[in-house]
Amino acid sequence: MFVFKRVFVKLLRSTVTSTSPSPARTGKEDRGHRGAAEEETENPAADEVLVDFEKTQEVYRSKASLELLRSLVVFKLCSYDFLIMDLGKKVLGQKAFDQFMKMTFYGQFVAGEDQKEIRPLIQKNLAFGVGSVLDYSVEEDISEVEVGQIEDMEEDRDSMKGGTKAFTCTNSEEAKCDRHMETFIKCIKASGWSSTDGFSAIKMTALGRPQFLLNFSEVLVKWQNFYAFLAAQQGKDATLKKKLDLTQMQECLTKLGATGDYYGWFTGQKEKHEGCIDVLDWNSLIDERTKTAHLLVVPNVELGELEPLLKRFTQEEEEQMRRIFQRMEILGMHAQENGVRLMVDAEQTYFQPAISRLTLEMQRIFNTTKPIIFNTYQCYLKDAYENITRDVQLSKREGWCFAAKLVRGAYMYQERERAEEMGYEDPINADYESTNRMYHRCLDYVLDEIALNRKANVMVASHNEDTIKHTLKRMNELRVLPKENKVYFGQLLGMCDQISFPLGQAGFPVFKYVPYGPVSEVMPYLSRRAQENRGFMKGAQRERELLWKELKRRLASGELLYQPVY
Repeated sequence: MFVFKRVFVKLLRSTVTSTSPSPARTGKEDRGHRGAAEEETENPAADEVLVDFEKTQEVYRSKASLELLRSLVVFKLCSYDFLIMDLGKKVLGQKAFDQFMKMTFYGQFVAGEDQKEIRPLIQKNLAFGVGSVLDYSVEEDISEVEVGQIEDMEEDRDSMKGGTKAFTCTNSEEAKCDRHMETFIKCIKASGWSSTDGFSAIKMTALGRPQFLLNFSEVLVKWQNFYAFLAAQQGKDATLKKKLDLTQMQECLTKLGATGDYYGWFTGQKEKHEGCIDVLDWNSLIDERTKTAHLLVVPNVELGELEPLLKRFTQEEEEQMRRIFQRMEILGMHAQENGVRLMVDAEQTYFQPAISRLTLEMQRIFNTTKPIIFNTYQCYLKDAYENITRDVQLSKREGWCFAAKLVRGAYMYQERERAEEMGYEDPINADYESTNRMYHRCLDYVLDEIALNRKANVMVASHNEDTIKHTLKRMNELRVLPKENKVYFGQLLGMCDQISFPLGQAGFPVFKYVPYGPVSEVMPYLSRRAQENRGFMKGAQRERELLWKELKRRLASGELLYQPVY
C-alpha cells in the first residue's frame, strides 16, 4: 500500500484548482501543420489587404471630442496602483459613486443598463463598420458560504476516508439561473436585430451553480491526470500523437485493481482503434459515463486503492448538469433562429474544464454545418496549446465546425492569489512574453487549420497591435480573405479604437465586446477592467498618444465641437 500511495501521490495532488502544464514541444509539430497549408498557397500581392492604424481622423470619426477626453481621463486613472473604484465608494457614498462611475469607468467600458439603452451605441458602431458582441456582464463566483463549505468538505474527506457532503441547489438558485437565461435570450434577440451576423456572449456560471462546475471540473481533471499516468507507464507523453497500447493499458489497470474490460469496450464500441487509443478516445468514456460508470475509476491515496471516479458526483449534480444543458440548448436554438453566434466566455481555471466540456457538447449539436457556438481559450494558461489542438482534432474526427475566441486572459490576479493561498502550481505563464508566444502559437495553429479545410473559425480577441498585424500577415500568406468571414477580430468596448475602426473600414469582420447591465451588477467586470488596464496602460502609451494627437488636430482645425454623423 505504501508503494501504491507513492506512485499516485503526485497524480492526486492535482485537483480542479490546478491542471498539468502541457509537455515541452519543439515547434516541429507547428511547422509541419503550418507548412502543409503554405505549400498549397501562393501570395499574390493583388489579394493582400493592408490596414493603416495611424490616421487618427479616420480612427476617431465615430467619437465626439468629449468621448476622447473621457478616454484619456479613464486610462490615466487606470494607470494608478490603487483602485479608484475601491476608494471612491467609501469617500463619495453610493449615489455620488454611481454617478461618478457613469461619467468615467462605466461610461467608458459599459454600453448601458438594458437592451433599450445600449441600442444607439450599437447602431453607431455598426454605421462605422464595427459589429457588437453583446454581453450581459453578470459574473458569479464561489460565494463565501460555499468557500467555507469547500474547506469543511476537505476536512470531511480526511475524516471520512473519501466521503463528502452533498451540495444541494435551492429553488431560489434555480430561479436565478432561469432569470439569467431569460436575460441572455433578450441579449440574443438584441444581437439579431443589431446586425445580420452578430454575436452574443454567455457565462456558464450564470446558468448553473458555480459549485457544481467546480465539482465537475475536479472529475474531469482527475480523469485527465490518470490518463497522463497511464501514458507514463508506457514511456509516452499524453499527447494526441502518442497512442497507448490497449493491451498494456488493460494489464496495468488490472494490476492496480481495476476489474473493468477497457480493451473490450474500445475494440467493441469503436470502429478503428487497431489496438491503440489516444486521449480523445479516453475522454469518450466520460462522455458516455452512464454506460461506462464501471470503467471510470481513479486512485485514492488515502485508501490506497482505486475508487469510482463519480463517487462524489451525486445524483443532485447529475440533475444540475441536465438543467444547465437544457438552458444552453434553449439559448442555442434561439441563437440559431435569430442568426446569432454564441460566445461562451472563459472563466476561472477551477471552473474551466467543466465549462469547456459543456461547450463542446453544444458544438456537437449546433456546429454541424456552420459555427454557431464559440469556445474561449485563455492563452495565459500553460496548457492553452494542448487544449486547443485537442479540440481541433476532436472536431475533425467528429465532423463539426471548430470555432474559437482567443484571448490572453482576464483573471490573472485572482488566479495567482488563489494558487498561492491554496499551495498549488501557478497555472499562468511566467510573464507577458511567454503568454504572447503562446497566443501566437495557438493562433497560427488555427489559421493553418482554416487554410487547410475552410471549416474552422476564430476570433482574434486582442488589443495588441503586433498580434493584429501578425494575423493580417498570416491571412495574406494563406490567402484567407476578409469576406470569407473565417477570421474575426474583437476588442473591448472603450479600448483600442485605433485597431477596431480601421479594420472595420478595411472590410474585416470586427466586433466590440459590448457589456451592459446595472452599475451594481457589473462592478466585478469593471474591477477586472481596471486591474488589467493598470499594467496595460503603464506599458502601452500608444492609444493615449493617438487620442491626444486627434484632440490637438481638432483644436487646431476648429473641430473641437465635432459630432459624428451617421
